[in-house]
Amino acid sequence: MIVQILAFPAESLCRSFGKARKSSGHHLRRLPLPPERQENEMRSLNPPSIARPFAAYAHGVELPAGARLVVTSGQLALAPDGSVPEGAEAQARLCFANCAAILAEAGMGPADVVRINAFVTDRAHMAGYMAARDAWLSGVTRLPASTLVIVAGFTRPEFLVEVEVTAARP
Repeated sequence: MIVQILAFPAESLCRSFGKARKSSGHHLRRLPLPPERQENEMRSLNPPSIARPFAAYAHGVELPAGARLVVTSGQLALAPDGSVPEGAEAQARLCFANCAAILAEAGMGPADVVRINAFVTDRAHMAGYMAARDAWLSGVTRLPASTLVIVAGFTRPEFLVEVEVTAARP
């Protein structure tokens, strides 16, 4: 999706919110669109003006117009037989396997993922989660955006990790 950004002068914004300010005569101005590229291409966004991602993810992902989206619910490390593996890395691997199964139902896979949201119950679980995420994304050339949050817990105390993904295909 190519988005054209509109810039509003401060006076216009103040009027929009009911504050009276003397108009300086400025009007809306259009900022330039990004450089042309293939219409069906997803693009990682890592502006050089901010710090580089410190792990295997992109700061943002731009989707082409008309892309088909799949959004998963958060996946906990629950196997089909009801078992829960021990350890954050094993749980994260199962979470990603569950996400992969959902994506496969839509004809998609890890290369189509544009965003990962993950949750762990302790800072100590970050390394295991990140190892599983990096393994799941190995071979993916355009990395997704990613967020990892430390939370107080999940519905059952044995769960250490939860993962949800958003995927798109042009």
